[in-house]
Amino acid sequence: MDDPVTFARKLRREQTLPERRFWGLVRPWREAGLHWRRQAPIGPYVVDFVCKARNLIVEIDGDTHYSEAGLAHDESRTAYLAERGHRVLRFTNSEVTQGGEGVYTVLMGVLGEPGAER
Repeated sequence: MDDPVTFARKLRREQTLPERRFWGLVRPWREAGLHWRRQAPIGPYVVDFVCKARNLIVEIDGDTHYSEAGLAHDESRTAYLAERGHRVLRFTNSEVTQGGEGVYTVLMGVLGEPGAER
């Protein structure tokens, strides 16, 4: 695998449909000044989305995440990130692409109303 920075750049250029849709879902918070990064290196990992001001990481998981190996990898990855103070939210590709209302509702619960200080 490439170094995390090179790999992150590649992932940003080759963004998936669910990742593009999620980027649109967080737009109200981005426009309100809450900074988000896509495909950001954190330690040995590249996370899908991170809001450092809120120590929030969002992962959009495809089918490969639901094999035994994928679940074990995600568990150790989440533990690593949590040990460093991050909260990790995981959504499936279909949760994001099929409307995204549930994802938006979860984000509202975690981040509050876009533009409201929390």
